[in-house]
Amino acid sequence: MGELTEGRAHDAVLRHIEDSLRSGAIKLGDRLPGERALAEQFGISRASVRNAIRSLEVMGVVRAATGSGPHSGTIVVSDPSSALGVALRMHVASHQLPLKDIVEARIMTETWALEHAAAAPWTAEQLDDARRLLEAMDDDAMPSQIFTLLDAQFHVALSTLAGNVVVSTMMESMREAIRDYISDAVTRRGTWGDMVHVLRAHHHGIFEAVEARDGAKAALLVREHIEWFYGQAM
Repeated sequence: MGELTEGRAHDAVLRHIEDSLRSGAIKLGDRLPGERALAEQFGISRASVRNAIRSLEVMGVVRAATGSGPHSGTIVVSDPSSALGVALRMHVASHQLPLKDIVEARIMTETWALEHAAAAPWTAEQLDDARRLLEAMDDDAMPSQIFTLLDAQFHVALSTLAGNVVVSTMMESMREAIRDYISDAVTRRGTWGDMVHVLRAHHHGIFEAVEARDGAKAALLVREHIEWFYGQAM
């Protein structure tokens, strides 16, 4: 039996990693066997193994580092939001996923999250993650690029309180997908000085509603906040 074709070799490595993760044979933090070992195991070329590892990197399943030492090799990390964010960003750029639809999906996801966060068993320490971001954004000297980055993290931190990992992952990936569009729009319009004061007021109102466990109010405020921002920036 000859060597597998490039496509079949690639799929064989990916399926092996998937099955190993599902069974627990490979866990987060584990190092995958080297290219040579995997090539010998599957009877394929090292180039085929290398391509499969690159695919896993793009999917956010592993992180590959060259050299030697404890941080070298291919480590299982599992970062789903990174992979989804990259995929969504590329499809938005190709105009196959309209920006308007991404924004609407974000509104649906985030309002759901804040409504459900009201009854979720989060702790004061978990809420402090969002509080620290909120306080950091109150700095008048903060550049718009840094503010929008912290803004994204703030929304994700609040959504995480709902306790649904898939929802918080989708939130993070949708923000990542339109990050550059937001930054470009803010810079292009040149009205950041006026916008930032409104954004801060909105953020404080949303945070206070979440802290008070008023899910209906938090959901209403975040909807109004998102619609206002995109109406200004886009």
